[in-house]
Amino acid sequence: MKEMIEYLKKRPQLITTCVMLTGLAILLWSLSVDTAHGHSWLERHIPGFWSLFGIISCIVLIFVARWFSSTGIEREEDYYDD
Repeated sequence: MKEMIEYLKKRPQLITTCVMLTGLAILLWSLSVDTAHGHSWLERHIPGFWSLFGIISCIVLIFVARWFSSTGIEREEDYYDD
């Protein structure tokens, strides 16, 4: 696992390309799906609504978790060093 992380750190262009291709594939799939039977206005009028909803939810979850950890759960690096 450590080797894979080092490999990816050395190749940021590869990560960017993979993310862009995945996003493009999701967008193309969303545009090709029939939205006439959407359950809500958002599903019918915003292409890729559930993809956008998912990524925004993940980002919000990350920020909430970081805020929550800074309120006292997270300890200093030398907390257990006595």
